[in-house]
Formats: sequence, C-alpha cells, structure tokens
Amino acid sequence: MTALAEVPVARIVGAIADAAERWADADFPPRVRAQALIVQRTGYSLPVVEYALDRLFSALRPAAIVATIERELGQLAVLDGYALQGDGIRVRALPAGRACVVSSRTTIGVALWPALFALCAKCDVIVKDREDGFVRAFFATLAEELDEFANAARAQQWSGDDDAVDLQSFDAVVAFGNDATLARIAKQLSPGARYIAYGSKASAGYISASALCDRPAAVAIAAGAARDLVLYDTEGCLSLHVLFIERGGAIAPELFARILAAETERAAIEFPPGTRDAGACAAVANARDLAAFRAAGGSGGVFSDAQASYALLLDPPIGEAPPMLPRTLAVYRVDSPDDALAYVRKHAIPIEAVAVAGVAPAIARMAQALGASRIAPFGELQRPPLLAYHGGRPRIAEFVRWVADETHEGAAHGR
Repeated sequence: MTALAEVPVARIVGAIADAAERWADADFPPRVRAQALIVQRTGYSLPVVEYALDRLFSALRPAAIVATIERELGQLAVLDGYALQGDGIRVRALPAGRACVVSSRTTIGVALWPALFALCAKCDVIVKDREDGFVRAFFATLAEELDEFANAARAQQWSGDDDAVDLQSFDAVVAFGNDATLARIAKQLSPGARYIAYGSKASAGYISASALCDRPAAVAIAAGAARDLVLYDTEGCLSLHVLFIERGGAIAPELFARILAAETERAAIEFPPGTRDAGACAAVANARDLAAFRAAGGSGGVFSDAQASYALLLDPPIGEAPPMLPRTLAVYRVDSPDDALAYVRKHAIPIEAVAVAGVAPAIARMAQALGASRIAPFGELQRPPLLAYHGGRPRIAEFVRWVADETHEGAAHGR
C-alpha cells in the first residue's frame, strides 16, 4: 500500500494546488532561495528563472488538475476506488506503485509536473533532484499542506555512476535526456517497469503569407517569436530553433527578419542573456561571421549585434541542420508548408511543438506530419497548458494500472 492510498484524491489535488499557490508568490521565502540557486546552477538570468517558476505554478490550479485527470481517466472517483463500467466489465484504477522521475540538466522544473501527477495517482514518488534542490524544497511545502506527502514524495541527488537509487525497484520511471542517457537508464530498469522517456527535441515556427498582412501584424508575430527564442537561451524542446516564412505576404521575409531582430533585442531587455561559457560565445560569433561572409557573396543574410548575443541566420545552406546555439535561429524563406516539412525530415529533427501564424489546413497537416505534440501561437511555445500532452504522452494515465473490480455492483470502497 502506498503512503497516499487512503487519502481522497480531491484532498491530494487541493494540497498540491495550495502549495503551488504559495510558490506562485514571488516573495515566498523558499521560492526566493530556490531562485538564487537555480540561477547559480543554470546560468540563466533571474528574470528567466522567475518566468519559469511563474509558469510552473500558475498552471497548477485545482480545476486544471482535475480536468487533466478526468480527461485521461474518465472520472476522478476511479482513483478513490470507485469502479467504471465499460463493455460489461467494471474496472478501477490503482497506483502503478513506486515511481522515479529523473530530471534533466537544463529545463527548470521539468520533473515537477510528472511527479505531481504520479502523486495524484497515489504512487510513492522519488525525484532525482538537481544541485539547486528545487524539487526537494517544493516537496517540503507539500508536506506542510498534507502530512502523508512526507512519506509519499521524496527528492534527492545522485550521480549516474553511483548506486544510491536502485532503478530496478521502481514500477514506473520517467526520464529526460538525450538518446545515450535514456538508453543507459533503460538498461537499469526491471523488465516489468513502465519507462516514460522524453528524448531531446526541438520546436519550429511557421508564418503564412496571409499572416504578414501589414507591419503591425508582423511586429506582433515577431514579438512572440522573439520571446520563444530568447527564453532559456534557446535550450529545451519548447525553444524556437528554426523558423519558416512564406513568400508572397505584404511583409517580405527579409523585412520580417529585420523586424524580428529588433524584437529580439527588445526581448533581451526583459529576459537578459544568461552566463555563457567561452565556447558558446565563440560558437554564436562564428555562426554570425560565417553567415555574414555568405551574405557578402550574395547568399542569405544575418542579423546580430557586435557582442553576438543573438544571431538570426537568413537562408543558411539548406543542407545544414539548425545550429542549436544560444539565441540563434535559422530562418528560411519558403513557398509552402511542404518546404518546411521536407527540411525537417531531411535533417531528422524530432519536433515537440510548432508555433504558427496564419490558419490553413496545410499548416495543420504539416505539424501533424512532423509529429508535433502541440500547435501554439507565437509567444506561447514556452507556456504549455497543463492539459497539453508533453512529448505526445498523457500526464497521469501511465501512473495507474487498471484492474477488474471484484466488489459488488455499485459499491464504493477504499484501498
């Protein structure tokens, strides 16, 4: 029996939402301490970290949590032992058991939502915390809201080389990382464990010619795209890594790129660049200078600044994949969504989300063909709603197991 087995799920949801509301307060002392440590660990500027925490906690409202659970499980009551009738078979949802969440190095709080939904499923949860101890600090607030969380939710640090945590002892494991990391973790799991793996992905943007109807419309789109680019210094699967602009609009792609450069510099005032190592700085400067050399020869263009704090590369060689550098964006002029689809497929880029401006069936078909989990307006890539699937996977369904109900018809029972 798990630590939360006898706790009504509505009480669990309420405690999570109450703790999140406390952390949504920018002056909440544990949050203030966590912010400073996250800045130190990631190198992101403080406004970027504050934005990340605001996004994480503002979404955790009771109605949103309940709606997410009920969309996937049918009704909240199945987590309290009430059976569902389906095809003549009564079934109920039980916790998957013990769940482990291995958080990523970069994305702030990426482990938190999976851990919280595993708790809503009444699993016992342990999170591999980062050096800033962010998840551990939030779990301490959870325990203040509901005593049972002290035993149900734990966070600790461990390296990939030690044996502090035996992954074979878990019934479900969530992991974020590159292919090598995910493969290494997979080898450590028990044969019956559910492996919920999130690999490295990128996000793209597509602007239709009809959306670029005038300069005010172009500026609004560019402001959103700039935010998607600069947040988290373009690290993470929801950052804007490649942008496609249709020819034929009232605002030409070249002019839009110039507008986007101005909006990127404006966005950098709100979200200043983080601390970069010398290698990253040199890589961005090199990408800028190479694009400038090509432009001098009549191929493509580049928009940047003297410090190479950002770089917009207009029509870099189609045979090159996006640079995946801080605040660096590959921008391509295209004739249709088919051109964008061909480029992404050519470079085998795994796509998490697509930001779009302009409504057209062809754009929706492109996003679907790319396997995007979400289509969003520009400026909203980095704000996925709780109801959105991450990596195409459900939020809670993988943390429960369905069993036939053997109790009498219509009976309600606990664990």
